[in-house]
Parts: sequence; structure tokens; C-alpha cells
Amino acid sequence: MEEELKCVICKRIYNNPVLLPCFHSMCLNCGVHIQQPAQQVLSGNEDTQTVISDGSYEGSTGDSPNVDTLSIVSETDSGVVVNSRPNSYVGTPNIHGMIFPPLPANSLAVTCPVCHKTVYFDENGIQNLPKSRALQSIIDRYRESKNLVVKCQLCAGEPQDATFMCEQCEVFYCTPCKDNCHPSRGPLATHNLINPSQGRDKLKSKNKTRDARCAEHADEQLSMYCMLCKIPVCYLCIQEGRHNSHDVQALGAMGKAQKTELSQTLQALSEKLKAGTELLARLKTMPEKVQDNCKEFEKGILSNCDTLIAAIQERKEDLVKHAREEREYKIKIIKDQTLQCSQKISGTTGLLQFCIEALKEPDAAAFLQIGTGLINRVSNIDMLWHKEVPMSSRVAAEFDLTLDMKSIMAAIHQLDFLQMKLPGGATIIPEECSAENNSVTIAWQQHSQSYVEGHILEIDDGNNGPFRVVYCGKETICTIDGLHFHSMYNARVKSFNSTGEGPYSDCIALQTAEVAWFMLDVTDAHPDLVFTNDNQTATCNSYDDRVVLGNIGFSKGVHYWEVVIDRYDNHPDPAFGIARFDVTKDAMLGKDDKGWSMYIDSKRSWFIHNNQHSERSEGGVGVGAVVGVLLDLDRHTLSFFVNDEPHGPVAFADLHGVYYPAISLNRNVTMTLHTGLDPPSDAEGSESSGISAAQ
Repeated sequence: MEEELKCVICKRIYNNPVLLPCFHSMCLNCGVHIQQPAQQVLSGNEDTQTVISDGSYEGSTGDSPNVDTLSIVSETDSGVVVNSRPNSYVGTPNIHGMIFPPLPANSLAVTCPVCHKTVYFDENGIQNLPKSRALQSIIDRYRESKNLVVKCQLCAGEPQDATFMCEQCEVFYCTPCKDNCHPSRGPLATHNLINPSQGRDKLKSKNKTRDARCAEHADEQLSMYCMLCKIPVCYLCIQEGRHNSHDVQALGAMGKAQKTELSQTLQALSEKLKAGTELLARLKTMPEKVQDNCKEFEKGILSNCDTLIAAIQERKEDLVKHAREEREYKIKIIKDQTLQCSQKISGTTGLLQFCIEALKEPDAAAFLQIGTGLINRVSNIDMLWHKEVPMSSRVAAEFDLTLDMKSIMAAIHQLDFLQMKLPGGATIIPEECSAENNSVTIAWQQHSQSYVEGHILEIDDGNNGPFRVVYCGKETICTIDGLHFHSMYNARVKSFNSTGEGPYSDCIALQTAEVAWFMLDVTDAHPDLVFTNDNQTATCNSYDDRVVLGNIGFSKGVHYWEVVIDRYDNHPDPAFGIARFDVTKDAMLGKDDKGWSMYIDSKRSWFIHNNQHSERSEGGVGVGAVVGVLLDLDRHTLSFFVNDEPHGPVAFADLHGVYYPAISLNRNVTMTLHTGLDPPSDAEGSESSGISAAQ
């Protein structure tokens, strides 16, 4: 864990750490040494990534309600998410075309040594950054557990052991620095100097009793957490400051929530760390196994070669040499992987211990200073673990080679090793398999000690029927779309090489969704249509009707969805229903033989298919009206509802095949789609549970 406690600048344990807006830390003294005049930084790098000031800086837009929004957009453009915007942060003259107040001549800038993002300050520079209280608390506990000697805070070079601490200055001194920087005369004569251990205890006690105060309202305690700005705030910040329109939560509750999130992520990472440790143990024993297996392999080669006549003697030595080269190659690969795995596990172990110490932090505000950064780091390591630390050795300990003893004497000089073994069984990885809507994703890994050229994935029909091949190739993950809803699919995989196919893996069962969640399909929509709200809301720019389909088709089961009328001008007649995939897109739904719909205005409605109108019904729609579509492919019928009431008789019957949800509209109407709904209770056949989709 000690590496987590070292400053990236001085390479020593943090001394008085401060927290940058990017969640990285540095020693206060290191920050003072690397800060530069802001104008010098800007002139040296016009494209630097920057942190933008808040609107309260003198010369900005003042109390304009758009200031905070502008800052957020600017932060996104610059590549830095600012979780704190005190008045000491100042802006850049121009970023991506947006004008901000010019930098004062005495502004300072600090570039993060980790992510290389730049923060701009007023003349106080790095002193404006908040102290990393949680990090300091962890360092104090670490020093106590390791009995580390407190170092002088003012040594120019390698810091010496501290011999004094000033109670008033709260600074540790070695004897030379005390004589130079803190003489016992003048105003400093009244200061009380104590030994470092007493000083450390006093500082620790003082930090525990010191209230967490608001930076903008010194008399107010931090009690809430702004979800937008990602900083603790006080009561006055919410009532009078820039946070009055932001979403805020209780400080303690947010600290507990982030600790819970970090704990859960650590649990998953701990499991991977455990598996990596076990792999490391296996890797360390593999060289010996390779040695033993190589000896047996050599004996076999020598035995086979000894049975041949003199013509094979020369070739025999070549084969033995090849085997030994293979041995050295395997050992080299294993040692390289062992070193890589050791480094990864060491780094992750340090981070894990650091996070555990962070979770012990009782101060929620202090923890929140580093909580988000830790969560991001742990999540990234957890997500990339399988890529960076493969859970199997890169080479096998066994030598899957044999000699072809059946060759005739004329072919002795072509004698070589042949791959003769079938691949071992592949293993499906359950935690990486998933089912979403009417698709399933299956991931697997090949046998760690087999030569594999490809894999064959098979899946049944969702009804315990026969398996069929859905994928053949070198990839080890596959997503299968267009399956039935509310069905349990079984999948299995096997590997193959030039020798043949290996055994099947164990089956995995995946359940598709019970109801269909879908959206409007923008990929094949008419260019006059505009989609918002995650492709759930549609608007048209044309006075002519335009058709848009859903992105999922149905072939069986009972499905119900609703469309809400958000805007309705000049009495248009939008249409709702179903269609084939190749329906005409530039006319009202139902004008051709590929669409079935109900079109409705403010007073009445009709059913239409193949331009044949039928069953006029009284009652129309307006703003806020809800049109429901019930597609019952168990009974092969289509029915409609308006405001939760049946509208007309069964509209269409004898429906067979694959149908897509569809609507048509023009510029006088805006509609929003709602899916994943249960059929109305008074709909015939609504109790049916056979909900599925087309393949």
C-alpha cells in the first residue's frame, strides 16, 4: 500500500497532501514548486486542458442564471469535470469559442502530474486547494503501524528526521531548519516547541475536533452534498448560493452510499485478486513441471529415434534440440507472465489496502474527497482485469507433440512433430453471460493447455429442442439477437483444431425478457422524422405522413404498447398499428398491403389495410390522449384502445408471420412510445403468458 501513499512528484510519502479537482493529490510543498504564472502556461500551450471558474469571479456574468450551466458545458469541453468551483479558480480567455473573463496578471496555474490537466488559480495559487483529510488520516495510521519517524517539512533536499514541532505553526522541524526558519527570538519566542511524537498526537487530536466548515460560509458546517457539483455544501449554499437549484443529499447518507458502492466493487475485485494469486502460485510451480515433462518428452524422442536405422541419427539430434528450444521458450513465456502478474497483483493489493483504509475514514466529507476517484480506479481495474491478467497460463506445461513412426525410410529427412491431440473442452464463463430483451450474450474460454483453431457455439430453440450452430470462429464471446421473448435458451460450445473437435462444454441456460422493451428504429426511418427521448418520441418536419417502425419484430405471443399524443395541432389523423419490415415509409400506415392500422382524428377513427377503410368509430384524440395497440399473435388478432378503453371491435384477424410495431405522423403531431406494458385487464386473451418475439 505504500506506493499509494507516495507523491508522484517527490516520490516520498505525502507531506501535507492537497486534493486537485481531478481527484489526484500532491504534497503542498511540491505544488508550490511546480506552480507557474498562468500567462506563461497559456503561451506555452494554447491547447491545454483547463478547469473553468465559477461565475462569481469579478468581471464574469455575475448572478446570471446561465453561469453555472455555462461552466458545466465548458468543463465537459475541456476534458475536466470540476467537483469544486471556489472563487479562487479563475477562467481561461477562450475555450472552444466560448468567451470568458481574461486571466489576471497575477494568476497562477498548476498542471496535474498524473493526468496533465491544468488548474488556474488567483494569486494564492496552490494554497487554495483543499487539504486531503482522508489521505492524511490514512497516512497517519500507516506511520503509526510502521513506527515511521516524522520527517522535517522544510528540508530542501532529502528530509531529515524531525526533532521539534511548533504548536502554533503546526510545522515539523529538524534542528538545522529550526535554527534557520524558527529562531527563538522576536515574535517566535512565544511559540511552544514540543517533540515530534507529541506534536503528531496533538495534530491528530486537533483534526478530529475541528469541524468541517464551508469554504464560502466560514460559520456554517458542511451538512449536505451537491450531486451536480460533487462537493459538500452548507445550509446557506443551498438557500442563497449557486446550489439553490441543484439536487442535494444528506452528507452522511452520500458518504455511506459511496462507501457501500466502493465496498461492493472491492468485493468483486477481491475475487479477481484471489484468482490472480492462485494463478501466480500455479505459474511459480510450472517451470518445475515443464522440466519434468520435458525429461519425459526427451525420453520418448530418444526411444523412437533409437528404433530407426543410421539414417535417422542426424535427424534425432535436431528433434532433441527442437524440444529443448521449446522448453526454453515455454519457461521464458511463463517467467514473463509471472513477472507481469506479480506486478499487477502487487499494485492491485496496494490499492485494495488503501481503499480498505479509506473505508475506515469516519468523516464523510473527508471520505467524499477521494471516494469518487477510488471508485473510478477500482472500477477500471475490475473492468479491465481479464484483459490485463489472463486467468490462465499463456503456454501449457505439457508438450503436445509426438513422432510419426509410420513414415517410410524415404521420408526420414522430412520427419517433424505433428499436432495429434484433440483440444480440451471449453468453459463457459457464467458471470460474463447475460440476456437482454430478446438477445443473449455468451462468453467462454478455451482449454488452457490445448491448441485451438476455433470454436463452435450452439443454441437450442428455447423450448428444449435440438441444438443448432449459431457461430463458428476464433472469438470467445457472441451475442445472438432476434430470439423469442419469455423463453429459456440453452447454449454450449466446443473447440476444434486440425485434428478434430473437442468435447462440448457444460450448458448454460439464459432467460429472455418476459415483455418486449423496444424503441423507434431510426436506422431505416424517413429523413423527415426527428427522434428524441432515447428514440421514444417522434416528430415530423413534413405535412405528408411518414411511417416509422419499432426496432423489434414479433411472431408469436401477446404484446401491448401505448403511444401518448404530446402535441396535436390542426386536427391531423395519425395512424397506429403494425407493419411488415418493407412497408412503404412515405404514406399513411395502411395505405399498402404491408401495413395494418387505425387512423384517428379529433372526432372519429377508421381501420385501414391495403387502402381499404372499415369500421368507423366515434371518439377521437387530443393532447394527452393515450392510444394502446394490442397484438395477440396467439389468436392472430390486432385490437386498439383509446385512454384505456377498447376502441371499436377487433380490427384485424388471421395475422401470421413477423410484424413490427408502427406509427405514421406528420408535422402537426408529436408522439411518445411506451413499451414493456401488460395488456389491459379487459382485453380478451390478456391472461396469456406466451410472450415472445420473431427470430
